[in-house]
Amino acid sequence: MTSQGKPEIDGLHHGLPFLYRLHRPEHQSGEVLVLLHGSGPDETSMIPLGREIMPRATLLGVRGRIIQDGNIRWFTRITPTRFEQESIRTEADAFADFVVRAAEIHDLDLKRAVFLGYSNGANLVSSVMLMHPGFIRRAALLRAMPVLDHPPSCDLSKSRILVVAGASDVTYAPFAPELVALLRSHGAVVDARTVSSGHEFGAEDARVVREWLAGPAAALALSRTS
Repeated sequence: MTSQGKPEIDGLHHGLPFLYRLHRPEHQSGEVLVLLHGSGPDETSMIPLGREIMPRATLLGVRGRIIQDGNIRWFTRITPTRFEQESIRTEADAFADFVVRAAEIHDLDLKRAVFLGYSNGANLVSSVMLMHPGFIRRAALLRAMPVLDHPPSCDLSKSRILVVAGASDVTYAPFAPELVALLRSHGAVVDARTVSSGHEFGAEDARVVREWLAGPAAALALSRTS
């Protein structure tokens, strides 16, 4: 807490492989919301959305470490819908290790964690889920698409996932059904929604994610984390 009793956002942390910030609300619920930005912005860009969705959760805003064409990314892009596979796998492995280490340092309960990714960040989350099954139990993926050319066989039956597409997102929305089918084929319970926007996120996304978090599927995932 600050000396004025207001919620605190930690400064930029440099001690781990990924740069990150923490937002600690005044009245903490014990939940953790891990935020992964899209291409271009940094770790601060998702914090306002995270506050709106889970105002009492500790927010962990993480910065991707790939710089391409002057933009911060989570892995290397070949075209807008094709990605360098070794980069995906290397960064997904590194991110999973980072989250464990950050949780140990800051006493975060990963059993109560939700991962919220947008665009390139959402694609990193889904890749971590497929490569490290059981590590992420609850995830909300905004404007996401499948990016692994050869997803490994895995069991995601303990995972609950929300996929939110933008109705006017002409580049990525067509891939959302493929992502939903992929995750379901590995056993995940997936809730697919479409909001009336393009690739950008906004208040409608916050509402949809809040509703999903309050629903039975996400609550069931939380009950199975022990």
